Amino acid sequence: QLQASGGGSVQARGSLRLSCTASGFTLDDYTIGWIRRAPGKEREGVSCISSNDGSTLYADFVKGRFTISRNNAKNTVYLQMNSLKPDDTAVYYCAAIDLGGYGCYRGLINYDYWGQGTLVTVSS
Repeated sequence: QLQASGGGSVQARGSLRLSCTASGFTLDDYTIGWIRRAPGKEREGVSCISSNDGSTLYADFVKGRFTISRNNAKNTVYLQMNSLKPDDTAVYYCAAIDLGGYGCYRGLINYDYWGQGTLVTVSS
């Protein structure tokens, strides 16, 4: 089971850190992604961290502002979000998938396990 937390309401240019924790399995064994769904829009991949080599991938619209990382001792994956914009308003989900020896790739969205989502609201 995955649990996303850390969402909230912030003003533009503010920061939040989302956390993804797991119970029943080790996150380090999986490729973990953050995916968001804004009101009235399709879900979109935000960032991903690979299980095999720890490589990361970011959507162009968050590159340079968001950072994904792991803390294996805490079995947690984080998404540090800086310089937030109103367009970042969405429900953010963390998700996991076992890609074997492969890492993150652009377009990855069909994860096997999903958390319940945490709402991020950015006001102008």
